[in-house]
Amino acid sequence: MRRFNRVITAALCSTICSAMFVPAAYAQTAQAEEDSGDEPIIVTATLRAMDVQDIPLAVTAVAPEALERQGVNDIKNLASISPSINIQSSQTETQGTSIKVRGVGTTGNNTGLESSVGVFIDGVYQSRPGVALGDLVDIERLEILRGPQGTLFGRNTSAGALNVSTKRPSLSEVEGFANASYGNYNFMNLQAGVSVPITTDVAGLRVSGTWRKRDGYLKTASGAESNNRDRYMLRGQLYIEPNADVSIRLLADYAKTDEQCCEAVIVRETELAPFAAFHGLASDGVDQSGMSALKNLSINGGPYLNGSKQWGTSAELKWDLGAAKLTSVTAYRKFDSSSTTVGGFTANDTYTVGNGAPTSRPGILPSGDHIKTFTQELRLQGTAFNDGLDWLIGGFYSSEKIRADQTMTLNADFQKTGSAFNFANAAGVNPLFTLTAFGNAGVPVNANGNYAENRFNQDASSWSVFTHNVLNFTDKLSLTLGARYVNETKDASFNQLAGTTGAGASACQASVNGVLTGAVPAPLRAGMIGINCFPFATSVALTAPAAIGGGLASAKLPLPRVWSQEFKDDEITYTAQLGYKANEDLLLYAGYSHGFKSGGFNLDPQSATLQNSGAILAGLATGTIVAPVYADPSFKSEKVNQIEVGVKATLFGAIKANLALFDMKMSDFQVLEFTGVQFLTFNVNSARSTGAELELFGKLSDNISANASATYANARYPSNCADGVAVAALPSTLRLCGQDLTNAPKFAGVVGVTYDGPLTDSGWSILVNGNVNYSDSRTTRTIDTDTNGLPVPMARQANYYKINARIGLTTPDERYTFEIWGTNLNNEITRGITANTPLRGGAGTRSLIGFVEEPRMYGMTVRAKF
Repeated sequence: MRRFNRVITAALCSTICSAMFVPAAYAQTAQAEEDSGDEPIIVTATLRAMDVQDIPLAVTAVAPEALERQGVNDIKNLASISPSINIQSSQTETQGTSIKVRGVGTTGNNTGLESSVGVFIDGVYQSRPGVALGDLVDIERLEILRGPQGTLFGRNTSAGALNVSTKRPSLSEVEGFANASYGNYNFMNLQAGVSVPITTDVAGLRVSGTWRKRDGYLKTASGAESNNRDRYMLRGQLYIEPNADVSIRLLADYAKTDEQCCEAVIVRETELAPFAAFHGLASDGVDQSGMSALKNLSINGGPYLNGSKQWGTSAELKWDLGAAKLTSVTAYRKFDSSSTTVGGFTANDTYTVGNGAPTSRPGILPSGDHIKTFTQELRLQGTAFNDGLDWLIGGFYSSEKIRADQTMTLNADFQKTGSAFNFANAAGVNPLFTLTAFGNAGVPVNANGNYAENRFNQDASSWSVFTHNVLNFTDKLSLTLGARYVNETKDASFNQLAGTTGAGASACQASVNGVLTGAVPAPLRAGMIGINCFPFATSVALTAPAAIGGGLASAKLPLPRVWSQEFKDDEITYTAQLGYKANEDLLLYAGYSHGFKSGGFNLDPQSATLQNSGAILAGLATGTIVAPVYADPSFKSEKVNQIEVGVKATLFGAIKANLALFDMKMSDFQVLEFTGVQFLTFNVNSARSTGAELELFGKLSDNISANASATYANARYPSNCADGVAVAALPSTLRLCGQDLTNAPKFAGVVGVTYDGPLTDSGWSILVNGNVNYSDSRTTRTIDTDTNGLPVPMARQANYYKINARIGLTTPDERYTFEIWGTNLNNEITRGITANTPLRGGAGTRSLIGFVEEPRMYGMTVRAKF
């Protein structure tokens, strides 16, 4: 097997070397795949079928051949095709996936946050990025729209949009395909589809599906794996054209994942690890850490389980009424996910999230999200004044219901772990256990088995009306004007279904009693509450001692409390673009856009806790009544203003050259930070991304196509980003000002070349494809500076490049193709996200985890079509 590994790697790397000798080698992307130099690339970025070179917007059109040749199985790997996009996942892919365009996007592991980059599949909005992570199979086209798109694309597209179109059924002939792949890590992938006319030229049926499985590339010393693949998807559609004016498209899909995902490598271990034995731990729980663990893809904890089921239906009606064309898109989607995590990324028996592990509390609810979404869009589009005006008006409505269940059980090592890595030897042996005796009549309370079942509900509705119009002053000069009124309403609540109570059972209740009566020494009180009352496993029914007035403890200490609240907002988004078509080969344009992303609620148990606990306790000591002040669980809507200037040209009749300059200014930018104990969501006054994008693509000869893409984006928080922010968010925001946005490299590029032509006179053809993508260094944390004011080690991922290659042979009848391929052939091990290891060290001594991107993958594929 090792010899095979060396042979296939050498063969694919040689592809790159030979490809680089082609003159003026450009990066291969979708455009190069489908463009022959003079044929237009038709996209629907303006909800009209137009040549991409005639649209005064920055759009990348990606053909299915490009996805296949770069090994892009889902949207997570799109950076290998377009340098302007970055997609990362953290602890769960179903909940912790974020998409960024031009360095701008929403980072977080919180269902209350919606993405700044909207994903639309066959015109249907996917409410969260995790919902859109299904395999890309039977695709007609994928469009990456950069910059605010809120005028035309319904919701939450303040940074950009991904518009995916699947293939329609054929009305005239039977056609189909089947692909089978096998690779390292026991990678197996089957894809197939068939299209059958039901009534020639009237109705057709298309069915497609995919199954993908792969071993995990992260392993513990005992061989337990994480970050595997085990998923499948089925899609069926019926397409009807009863006459030349009407078309009806009905789609249904079902997808399921059942994976071990997503563990992380401990890239930095805490200096407090030697205190583990002092507090009674059999080990510190970390056998593998640092750069060696990263290089060897070694982890310590587990299992981490992440599964999902989703299905959806949609109906599209297109009707040419003569004076106008009517389009209706109606859709319903249901998404259910579950997550089980054990140990907090270490081998210690610290805590368990969810119900799928041996250490889960018997009968505890699963932890996961349940999302139901209904959307309806209506559009009318037509022309007037002898095509001098191309007008479009429409309306959009969406209804979304979210139920997010968060359940956690504390395990046998919880207090020992918290004591070792937060107190060292400063308070004796296992103070988180021993000091609970002050609140339980002298008897210490073990947190083992303490639990909570937390439930968040959110009902959201959104409606909007919009218009998008192109005024053609002359054959060369046009003005595009668009606007949308958006109205958003969200009703959210936090309730707890069950939790451990009573001082004899709850370590948190005992800690509360000891702290509020003053029995616990003052220097240890914050640590006692912060750790023994771990928010995800703390009851909302804990009480204060009768001696200080009783009542709920959450009215005197920063503890989880139930809440119910409504959020409302509305906004007018708009866009204006001036385009000048100097000749058939040159378009100049400039535009201004105002975008909007809805605010909402931080669905975290700590999101509405008491903010003035110190003042209240001081008042109790003096007999002064101080009114409680609680944190607001909501966050404000995000807004963006963008200026874009660009040129689209065709050079030498065959090479397309597109350049865009942009400046994006965000206000009330939404940020989520994980502190190691809780998730904080807040608005930053301002963020900004300024830069340029260049795309070159086309054919160098009849059989050689090429592409080069480069993005420079200075995405950062200005020095005054903390102006006017909420008091609770001020400490975090001050540490952000002057920093780059997360996962926003200054420069990124893709370069590649493809030969696709005859092998010999025998009729066989050969495909040789090579691709290199590069990224500058980037910060992988939300905040690079720790609470002590010092830089966090390992916060940045160093610059890197990755090589992809593919070699294929196709039979003379073009029915069968045999390929060998590799992605990340140089095996560059990179981190997507770096975060604090839960409960493991404080400022200056933090343990850090890194979520690792895919290492080298290689294999072979057989394709058949008819």
